[in-house]
Amino acid sequence: MTQSNGPDDTLSLDDLSSRLALLRANLQPGLLHQLLNHFDSAAAVLAAAKSRLEQQGVSTTAIDRLKQPDWASIEKDISWAEKDNHHILCIDKAGYPEALKRLSDPPFLLFVAGDTDYLYQPQLAIVGSRSATAAGLNSAREFAQHLSEAGLTITSGLALGIDTACHQGALAGIAGTVAVVANGLDQVYPRSNLKLAQEIVHNGCIVSESPLGIEPHKGLFPRRNRIISGLSMGTLVIEAAINSGSLITARHAMEQGREVFAIPGSIHNPLAKGCHQLIKQGAKLVETARDILEELLPLVNHDTSSHTIAQIRETEAENHLDPAYQTLLNSMEYEPVSVDTLVEKCNLGAAEIASMLLILELQGYVVSDKGQYTRVKQGA
Repeated sequence: MTQSNGPDDTLSLDDLSSRLALLRANLQPGLLHQLLNHFDSAAAVLAAAKSRLEQQGVSTTAIDRLKQPDWASIEKDISWAEKDNHHILCIDKAGYPEALKRLSDPPFLLFVAGDTDYLYQPQLAIVGSRSATAAGLNSAREFAQHLSEAGLTITSGLALGIDTACHQGALAGIAGTVAVVANGLDQVYPRSNLKLAQEIVHNGCIVSESPLGIEPHKGLFPRRNRIISGLSMGTLVIEAAINSGSLITARHAMEQGREVFAIPGSIHNPLAKGCHQLIKQGAKLVETARDILEELLPLVNHDTSSHTIAQIRETEAENHLDPAYQTLLNSMEYEPVSVDTLVEKCNLGAAEIASMLLILELQGYVVSDKGQYTRVKQGA
């Protein structure tokens, strides 16, 4: 069970149980953070007098839930987190994605199935219609695979249509994929994506702010969308009607100061109207993956959500590379080499190497072509 990633930043089982009790009281994230800050600990919130909770804006119904926690369900959450590749991340502990901390209403807890390292890689969100056309699905797969091979982890919502296609395309690339869902991680929704979800756990991760047993319902999806955009440097919309939930994700991205991209379509296609509206509002019109990379590559050095990226601080005046990047560069020849080969040479994960190669390409040390990387310049 991952409760924190730092040796001096541990979370006790009692504290985790108390935090889960707060989460299961069904309070809004903003109120949860307010209570934790005011009372200093989750246990203190649970023990607080009703009058003090009322002063903090907690409703009578919510107070009743706080005073009578569902300990049986909380025990199930903890048992789930004790399994391999299952994690619960707390906002005030190490390991919680920095990008989400900057949101106005960050998730109080994150449940993660899979490798949490993918949460710290440079990410691009791709979203779109559940009832996409064949052309839209093909575009989603091709863009996701190409951008994954360029080192961007692809993030989406595991829904049918565009979400499914972009997860599939990302898995065919090298940088993995992150799926953010609205339901508890003891279930897969839609059920038809069970096999895909299993593949994502092995080559990425699935994320939710909902505890176990929570069924997906209409009210949870817009909140889920703010996490998709919040984890990502930008959001690409492929086929969206005017009333599409994908536009909610794009709006979140705009409000969060992230880049927004949209692929145009026929003026007669109702699934293009949402994308056209975004373009009118300032989203970048996208024809090729290069249109996205041109915008995002300069941002990679400033992406503090990535632990890997945050570790590299090249001093250009001294032409000096971070030692880990120099080691990777030294393992490359001046002939094309695949990420799989570099994984064997460097004993690092494919997603980590992909993000490092993205930096090296940005800085002019390597060039990429069809998933192969060639060294073109000496390091320090």
